[in-house]
Amino acid sequence: MAYPRTSSLDFLQRCSPAIATFYRLWDGKRAGRGMPARKDIDVLELKPWLPGIILVDVLWNPYRCLYRLVGSRVVAIKGKDPTGRPLSEGAHGEQLVETLEDYRIVTHEQKPVYDWDNTAVLEQFMRYSEVLMLPLSNDDQLVNMVIAYLEVAPL
Repeated sequence: MAYPRTSSLDFLQRCSPAIATFYRLWDGKRAGRGMPARKDIDVLELKPWLPGIILVDVLWNPYRCLYRLVGSRVVAIKGKDPTGRPLSEGAHGEQLVETLEDYRIVTHEQKPVYDWDNTAVLEQFMRYSEVLMLPLSNDDQLVNMVIAYLEVAPL
């Protein structure tokens, strides 16, 4: 079975309303560019999504991704706060390799990635989750940050 991931905008037909609205916010901030910059998004605009927000710094030469900000919902699911740590130490998802591939697509191909699965939470319950990862760039050439939003179905 293929890993549940898409870079196609077809995800807008299946995603939650919160994910779709998050995408539309990002898309509107592009203002004709391929990607908005972090400075284009006011933190007050992110208020509805803050518990599920993930900001990842993207560093090049050598390529690596570090968690900059992790929302309270994400920390609760992970059971720890990975802020400041490499993506490989706090990646969400059943398969670390697939999560790293999600971020590679966003950073190298500069495409949105929508990913969905059943997530094991600390209480050992399975819940449906979906995440949208979007590229940010200061110069519209190189991705320097990824903004993501994780939505988890309530128990």
